[in-house]
Amino acid sequence: MSRKPPRRRSESTKPAAAKRNLLNDRGVTEVDYKDVATLRLFLSDRGKIRSRRVTGLTPQQQRQVATAIRNAREMALLPFVSSR
Repeated sequence: MSRKPPRRRSESTKPAAAKRNLLNDRGVTEVDYKDVATLRLFLSDRGKIRSRRVTGLTPQQQRQVATAIRNAREMALLPFVSSR
């Protein structure tokens, strides 16, 4: 039985850069549902909340952002998920 050689990363492939934490960059300590411009950064083009893996937020910040987006949607400041 022949064994396959281990897969190796090509030398031109660089590891992904660390995600930037937008809330820390902007100096936001508490997420507010009325700050629609900042919350839109965490929504996809279809209106879905982006995952923590994509946004680079801490778990606590991601929970605050998700709650603020849900509150803003209830207040009709942000759209709900688009089906298209």
